[in-house]
Amino acid sequence: MSYEIIALMMFSLMMLMLLSGQRVFGAIGFVAAVFSLMLWGEGGIEMPFSAAFKLFNWYPLLTLPLFIYMGYMLSESKIADDLYRAFHVWFGPLQGGLAVGTIGLMVIISAMNGLSVAGMAIGASIALPEMLRRGYDKVMITGVIQAGSSLGILVPPSVVLVLYGMIARQPVGQLWLAGVVPGLMLAGLFVLYIVIRCRFQPELGPPLPVEERQMPMREKLRLLSAGILPLVIFLSMTGLFVMGVTSLVESSAVGAVAATLAALFKRRLSREVMENTLRKSLGVSCMFMWIILAALSFGAVFDGLGAVNAIESLFIERWGLGPWGVLIMMQLSYLLMGTFLDDTAMLVIVAPLYVPLVISLGFDPIWYGVLYTITCQIAYMTPPFGYNLFLMKAMAPKEVTLGDIYRSIVPFVGVMLFGLALVMAFPQIALWLPGMIYGN
Repeated sequence: MSYEIIALMMFSLMMLMLLSGQRVFGAIGFVAAVFSLMLWGEGGIEMPFSAAFKLFNWYPLLTLPLFIYMGYMLSESKIADDLYRAFHVWFGPLQGGLAVGTIGLMVIISAMNGLSVAGMAIGASIALPEMLRRGYDKVMITGVIQAGSSLGILVPPSVVLVLYGMIARQPVGQLWLAGVVPGLMLAGLFVLYIVIRCRFQPELGPPLPVEERQMPMREKLRLLSAGILPLVIFLSMTGLFVMGVTSLVESSAVGAVAATLAALFKRRLSREVMENTLRKSLGVSCMFMWIILAALSFGAVFDGLGAVNAIESLFIERWGLGPWGVLIMMQLSYLLMGTFLDDTAMLVIVAPLYVPLVISLGFDPIWYGVLYTITCQIAYMTPPFGYNLFLMKAMAPKEVTLGDIYRSIVPFVGVMLFGLALVMAFPQIALWLPGMIYGN
């Protein structure tokens, strides 16, 4: 039996197990273990074993639980609630102002968290009920929250870009900086879409009543102070790292400590907040560890079959694709897998195969990391099994149906595809900031 057929069987079995509802790490790890033993006998144990210890020896992996802890601490201590109150007052008088403010809230939460799940939880629990009560269109605002929360995996400190840096062996600092301008650009495109649509369809996003707009300027300025703590946390963490004062792991520790001190300063660091934060942080961190461990083992076996060379031969020799054709095929494969896999599973399964090919074709791996992340954002919101769709359904009120959620993401997926095309056509959108800070 040829190695190509064996590789196809491995991939097909893994996808079948995933579609049958098996846990991601169980399906991937099972296929890796079975095929390594079948192909190389007892000696096959060494391949996944070696991949596992490469993971355990990778010191920056300590950043994951620390970033996750930071995000949950800010969420559980209700600091995000204060931020939304400020956005509510300042943007409420505009048509669609609360939706615009929600995008702003999501950008700030992303800059303090690095995950999309926390942004989704905060948006669904704080912003969605408020906008529904104010008469906003439920389809539009459901899409706003899903699109805004997806920024969490692009805006630094993005956990996904940390994982990409680990697998692609690229500097995380440059990856974080590369995500800043595209992330803000996408947020700006979302805001532009909301403003234009509400201009032509005012009933979708009515402004706040006049009596709620009448507030002394001193009170409005006081509400802005809610953004001081998040700004301090972001600068103390990302700023120190970019300036070279702290390492990546030290930066994540600074962020975790700063978030805890912020909760203490607000007098919200209760026993319940700490227990919930630690429990959720531990659960998500363990999930990441198991998925990465299983996928690295799968990748070791898959690569042992010569999968990287086989993919390169398929795209270039058999299909006759040029470099850009190969790149587009990669992005399409991510979109397809994203309908039933999360970003972590996609990354650790496919990136070890694609990144060497990207480099051999002459593309910048930092730029490609941003392309991958934007594509993950789109895949997260793509029916029928987009990850964010079901998260939204689980968190939304009963009046928001799954059909509403599916329809809500259509314009935002279009906006994100436009943003992806811009970054592909103009790589300096992603590469300008890291080039300016670190040099070319």
